[in-house]
Amino acid sequence: MATGICTFEVIGKIDQLSPITSTRRRDNIVGTTQPIPHKDQQQIGSPSRRYLQNNPCAYILLIDDLEHDRRDRAKQTFQRYRQILDSILSDEQQQRASVHFLVNMIESYYFADAQAINQVLGTNLSDHLKDVETIRHPKGELKQIFPGFDEVLHGGDILKCLNVNHVLSRPETCASLRTLFSWCVKILQQYPHEKLFVDDEYCLITGNRYSITDGQ
Repeated sequence: MATGICTFEVIGKIDQLSPITSTRRRDNIVGTTQPIPHKDQQQIGSPSRRYLQNNPCAYILLIDDLEHDRRDRAKQTFQRYRQILDSILSDEQQQRASVHFLVNMIESYYFADAQAINQVLGTNLSDHLKDVETIRHPKGELKQIFPGFDEVLHGGDILKCLNVNHVLSRPETCASLRTLFSWCVKILQQYPHEKLFVDDEYCLITGNRYSITDGQ
């Protein structure tokens, strides 16, 4: 999605959050005048608000891995992240922030463009035949294929080779990743650029979307 009209930067890293299971705490948060846990405000809410205030043309993407054993709580996890943002951001700022999941983790998507893996690891893999977002342990599979696999060193090199258009070229797969890209494209389309106007790039028109994070 290289357009020359935007850049990405990491403004913070936090541990994963899980849904709040305490009925008392949950009742206080949903629909509320708070209280959002102080740690959530400190780690997510306040830095997001400060960043958006200081950068009026900026946007926030909050991205988490959604491993297999957390998928049945995806909606509640999404709601917790979204509530943290919505509780502290203005209405205008809320439109500039979104929450998305990598399913099950970023390594899943390498298997949708096996050529990128082959180029870095010297393997001879073919693209995964099914939806890569159903691979339960993608990092473990990479380590079985290539025992010396390093998620930072090799993973970074694979990402540089990864053809995202190819990864998202099958409309029935990668719904969560496509939803993330759809949100980014929606923002970019506010700044007319000829390269954005292509026929169903990333299968954004015909492809599946992830219902939990879609519509932000």
